[in-house]
Amino acid sequence: MPANTTASSPKKKKGRRARLLVLVLVLALVAGVGYGAYWSISTVRASFPQTTGSIQLEGLGGQVEVKRDGYGIPQIYADSDEDLFRAQGFVQAQDRFWEMDVRRHMTAGRLSEMFGPGQVETDAFLRTLGWRRVAQQEYDTKLSAETKKYLQAYSEGVNAYLKERSAEEISVEYAALSFTNDYKPEPWSPVDSVAWLKAMAWDLRGNMEDEIDRSLLTSRLSEKQIKDLYPSYPFDRNKPIVQEGGISQVTGKFDPAAKPSDLADGSTDANTGTGDGTGTGTGDGTGSAANAASGLNSQLSALSDTLEAIPSLLGPSGNGIGSNSWVVSGSYTTTGKPLLANDPHLAPQLPSIWYQMGLHCREASAKCRYDVAGYTFSGMPGVIIGHNQDIAWGFTNLGADVTDLYLEKLSGDSYLVGGEEKQLTTRKEVIKVAGGTSKTITVRSTGHGPLVSDRSDELEKVGEKAPVSNAAPDRGAGYGVALQWTALQPGNTMDAVFEIDRASDFQSFRKAAQKFEVPSQNLIYADTDGNIGYQAPGRIPVRAEGDGSMPAPGWDPAYKWTGYVPFDELPYEYNPDRGYVVTANQAVVDAEKYPYLITKDYGYGARSQRINDLIESKIQGGGKISTEDMRTMQTDNSSEIAKLLTPYLLKIDVSDPYVREAQKLLEGWDYTQEPDSGAAAYFNAVWRNVLKLAFGNKLPKELRVEGECLSVRPADSTAPDDDLEERVRECGQRDADSAQPDGGDRWFEVVRRLLKDEDNAWWQSPRTRTEKATDHRDELLGRAMVDARWELTAELGKDASSWSWGRLHQLTLKNQTLGTDGPGFLQFMLNRGPWNLGGGEAAVNATGWNAAGGYEVVWVPSMRMVVNVGEWDESRWVNLTGASGHAYSAHYTDQTEKWADGELLDWAYSADAVSAGTSDTLTLHPPGQSVP
Repeated sequence: MPANTTASSPKKKKGRRARLLVLVLVLALVAGVGYGAYWSISTVRASFPQTTGSIQLEGLGGQVEVKRDGYGIPQIYADSDEDLFRAQGFVQAQDRFWEMDVRRHMTAGRLSEMFGPGQVETDAFLRTLGWRRVAQQEYDTKLSAETKKYLQAYSEGVNAYLKERSAEEISVEYAALSFTNDYKPEPWSPVDSVAWLKAMAWDLRGNMEDEIDRSLLTSRLSEKQIKDLYPSYPFDRNKPIVQEGGISQVTGKFDPAAKPSDLADGSTDANTGTGDGTGTGTGDGTGSAANAASGLNSQLSALSDTLEAIPSLLGPSGNGIGSNSWVVSGSYTTTGKPLLANDPHLAPQLPSIWYQMGLHCREASAKCRYDVAGYTFSGMPGVIIGHNQDIAWGFTNLGADVTDLYLEKLSGDSYLVGGEEKQLTTRKEVIKVAGGTSKTITVRSTGHGPLVSDRSDELEKVGEKAPVSNAAPDRGAGYGVALQWTALQPGNTMDAVFEIDRASDFQSFRKAAQKFEVPSQNLIYADTDGNIGYQAPGRIPVRAEGDGSMPAPGWDPAYKWTGYVPFDELPYEYNPDRGYVVTANQAVVDAEKYPYLITKDYGYGARSQRINDLIESKIQGGGKISTEDMRTMQTDNSSEIAKLLTPYLLKIDVSDPYVREAQKLLEGWDYTQEPDSGAAAYFNAVWRNVLKLAFGNKLPKELRVEGECLSVRPADSTAPDDDLEERVRECGQRDADSAQPDGGDRWFEVVRRLLKDEDNAWWQSPRTRTEKATDHRDELLGRAMVDARWELTAELGKDASSWSWGRLHQLTLKNQTLGTDGPGFLQFMLNRGPWNLGGGEAAVNATGWNAAGGYEVVWVPSMRMVVNVGEWDESRWVNLTGASGHAYSAHYTDQTEKWADGELLDWAYSADAVSAGTSDTLTLHPPGQSVP
């Protein structure tokens, strides 16, 4: 067997010696001494994977080749499906096992076993949700025998890698963890893989935060004011995804070719719920849930805080988070075949959530059916986004409202429904704690779902201060809050992953998509025959009453879910006349033409319409769209809100020469947010301050940034806004990444609708000790321009000509565990950056930032790909970081510079192209088999 040239061969070390090596590594990094550097390199490299030569792997039926290119991206070649997935498990464990291990502990509510008492509350909440329990139910009762076989093979591959390796030899993070914990990794199981789908579903679950926020707003804002902050979707300006067809009144199914005269009446209720979103109960005299919701501020705030404490593996919630994908017919491309682009917007993390790889059968046969490449999740077999030999596909978040909060009238071990007491279901959960005493919790559930209020001291008293009507059930000690969520029911999404990977046409693609139940995603499609398409899959609830925008009265049976939208009635398109499909989290279909409620809280279409416009301008100009054009569109930095608001800012008469210097930056600006743009820096600072003055300072403390304090009029005060003596000091309570106003495209719409109304009350801002009150739009804009000037002076210096957006708008990649909360020296070891970025909130190049919290990048295009359908080797791709999760591997962040510059890498797919680009080849072989 050839020598391993990539890493030292595995050796068993005494635990004490491993600790000493890490200590020396730390000293070397801090002090930079040469002798220590020798040991630091040795320690770090101990966990680097072997990528050349050969390795014996139990369970294989034949030899498997793992070919890695110059970026460490593996392409696996085998002769059976099981060998492919067994090798996939082995290779992903080589590169990313620490990430996989943390993820499975998170999904199982077992982080305390790794990180100690600080994770107990998070574990308790996750145990209450029961992700791991549901994943076990899926594996036991729902998944096909074939899928289970693949999951088992994958697990065997992971465990073959772990066998006889100490934790320190698996990843350097284990060496660091060993200072405080004797934790050792346990074997991987198939359910560990399935449970990851629950974490994916959680971060893409829809509008729970909007539901909470609307309730919290009732403490300070009127119903009309809240409506101002949640405007209706602008269908007249921003096109939905599906623009043709509808549900046929003849077949009762969605027909993308149906004419308007053939459609079912979209204005009918069609079991979508006739409620107005206020949560008002009907039929049994149980009264107004809106009144109950209005009194839940401290309780719902506590729930919001709990949600924030959960490790968000995919991203913070907000109007900017989402994804872009689009596909263009060959009629409009330079290749004559479809081009497909995708870039999901998720939380930046290190390593990237995505793992690039290919799974190839050397020859297609009944026992080997995969020839697929793309982006996978470490810890899950198969490919999530990518292409095979016949089709390509991409995902964006559909944003369907699949969660509802229910207020529950509790009495001992029972809860009230329709005037009858029903028994709560209960179970015990034991949380083991590293370095501490185990904690036992009781999980209680109603018919709607688990009582999430049990996980907060404040939420245990839900409704204690709620001003409800006399007709509502007596609140006693308070109302509970239960969560109903589609992901808490077993499903078949794991089956769908494998079926999509081997789909060959639109019919088989749609059949596979039918099983992709949770999370609900927009699926775009293209094939080598030149067809393009779109499918909205997912388990989307149908409500008897209400629209899911506010907590519902659990005691009123009228508010139950009656079922799910039938798959045959979900929107889809196939070769639409316009020749392209764009999905970027906008509305799926015009609400007036579709009888089912998907959600009240879509993104508002800023990104999607910009992509539509870019495609249309190319087509209408007679041009053809190239692979490079698709890449350029992905990196488009144009700001819609800048285009709207800047003309108003330039009309402000600025007398202060210092502020005028900054205002001049906006003259002649093309509204693009390049990293070196001073205009983009100043505009975004003005936008942040406009939002703060007009809206942020008027929101309840539960929505404002934690630690930011204001002198405000008490909520129940009748004193005028400018009465400084009646003010009280009130400090924000929300994490900066999810505070409001976040500045997403919902806020674009809010401001757009106010700009013509110069004297609207939202433009009023109370006087301070140093500033006079504003009563007019231009007064507030002028004050925001002054505040922005001084803010950037402090951040970037006095000379406005030296300002740049990238210096404000920076990305730091952080390891999601020890690199985030570990000691400073570990953060130094594990984290990378910062990078100065262009793009911005709701731009196509969606490097998102939260305007309430600051300018730091909080979500990003987590990968980018442009697929050249049919000419697969002409496709391009890039990852946010690199293939490796090992901190000092050459492939830890070797794609990040290209990603930041908007560049893409060549994506080899054919056997010849892969061989031509191979840097390292590793052969995996069955025990006892010789290797040529």
